[in-house]
Amino acid sequence: MAGIIVAIGLSLVGCADAEVEGVYPDRRQGDSTPYGNVEKRGSVFGEGGLFGGGKDKQGGGVGGGGIGVNSYLWRASLDTISFMPVNSADPFGGVIVTDWHSMVETPQERFKLNVYILGRTLRADGIRVAVFRQVQDNSGSWQDAAVPDQAGIKIEDAILTRARQLRFDTLQE
Repeated sequence: MAGIIVAIGLSLVGCADAEVEGVYPDRRQGDSTPYGNVEKRGSVFGEGGLFGGGKDKQGGGVGGGGIGVNSYLWRASLDTISFMPVNSADPFGGVIVTDWHSMVETPQERFKLNVYILGRTLRADGIRVAVFRQVQDNSGSWQDAAVPDQAGIKIEDAILTRARQLRFDTLQE
C-alpha cells in the first residue's frame, strides 16, 4: 500500500513542470494571467464556492473558513464547552458532541452535551443544546438522571453571549 502511495506521489511531482497551452489562456482577449482572468470566471460550485465563504446575504457575517454554519456560533460553542472532551465536531452540519464529563466536586455524576447550530446567521434561535446527565449508583453503574430544566437554556445563553462578544471584537478591528 505504501508503494502505491509513493508511486502516485512521484508521478504527481513529475507533472509539476508540465505546460498546458491553449486550455485556459486566450491572450488575444487580454487575459493577464496564464490561466485567464480569474475575476471574470465564476465558480463551478456557485457564487460562494464549495464552502460558501464570504458574507451572509442577511449580513450575518458567516465568514469563510469552510464551515457550513455561523462561524461566531461555532467558535463560541467550542469556547464555551472547552472544559469538556469533544467526541465529535462537524463544522458542515453544525453538530458538536461531547464525551461524558465529571466535575471534580461531584465524581458520582457526569454530563454530556450535544450542541446543534441551526443556521448561518447569528440569531438566538440558531442554537440548541441537549444536556444528558447520569449518576452512579452504589454498584458503580451509571444510570440516566433528570437534567435541571434550565440547564440547556443557560448553556445556549452562554454560547450566544460569547458569539456576540466574538462578533463585536471582529467589528472593532
